[in-house]
Amino acid sequence: MPAFSDLYAPHWNSHARGLVGGLTRYATKAHIARAALEATAFQTREVLEAMAKDTGIAVKELRTDGGMVVNELLMQFQADILDVTVVRPKVIETTALGAAYAAGPAVGFRASKDDLGRNWAIDKHWPPAMEGDRRSHLNAECDKAIARSLDWAQ
Repeated sequence: MPAFSDLYAPHWNSHARGLVGGLTRYATKAHIARAALEATAFQTREVLEAMAKDTGIAVKELRTDGGMVVNELLMQFQADILDVTVVRPKVIETTALGAAYAAGPAVGFRASKDDLGRNWAIDKHWPPAMEGDRRSHLNAECDKAIARSLDWAQ
């Protein structure tokens, strides 16, 4: 569990700690790397579920950005455990792009919201491909691991 310095949204538990569990002598560094990617996807699932619960609005598509979106395994796994399509834009550094757009008026560049919207384009999308029973099992196992990570440091 990725709680190396507290467990953030939606748990907000400052006493949680990161865990690596279920290892056998056959585990390799590749297993650890995959677990880190999957943990990221599970954390995203939890935040999106909390948002849907608070707003009453279900996520129909997840648009991603940032460096991790180049990892195709992560993007497919995210689509699978959320059971929604995950979309990667052509420009993956949206924060930098937003800063450039915000700085534009200072140098005489003024774009309308429509202009900015037309600059966004899909690079790739991943539809969910995981069976529902498998998804339910993995999400339940993640929830169990989270419960075990809580309140180690008090």
